[in-house]
Amino acid sequence: MSKLIRKSKKGFTLIELMIVVAIIGILAAIAIPNFLRFQLKSKSSEGKVNIAAIRTAEESYLAEFGSYVAGTASPSAGIPGTAKRPFADAGGFNTLGWSPEGNVFFQYAVAYTSGSAYTISAAADIDGDSDPQAWGYVKLGSDGTTTVGGTGTGHSECTTAGIAGGLTNTVGPCEAAHGQSVF
Repeated sequence: MSKLIRKSKKGFTLIELMIVVAIIGILAAIAIPNFLRFQLKSKSSEGKVNIAAIRTAEESYLAEFGSYVAGTASPSAGIPGTAKRPFADAGGFNTLGWSPEGNVFFQYAVAYTSGSAYTISAAADIDGDSDPQAWGYVKLGSDGTTTVGGTGTGHSECTTAGIAGGLTNTVGPCEAAHGQSVF
């Protein structure tokens, strides 16, 4: 018996390939902006986490030495942009015993008034729009005030207005728009 020789048609047609490429393009158009947004959110979390660490170091220093330590805005070369920079203490953070590991996106500062109230602030322009976002922590003074314009330098958004919504003893945005950054 003779076997019928069949021609096998294997492969994809041009239409099928174009449909697959179109589907991949649509998925990429959805996924890439979300990925970039999540990446910026993770960069933003650096500031909040380090503020909490500085707060812990300030309270520890108070318990041991009876006062707070002002931290001059560090790194001192201005508010960082979209790239990380090495952290260089411009004054106060080494005394406090706090230093971040590696390079940072944010500039950190601590300002306090006569040892009773302080503000920790962090500012960066991680989305590169020339409008830095600032995060902060405000500890009320013993008299209930949030005046922190005394010793040390802070970021103006945090030292004049405190945390958006009047929050104290919590890490939050210094201006309402900073918590809603366009990512």
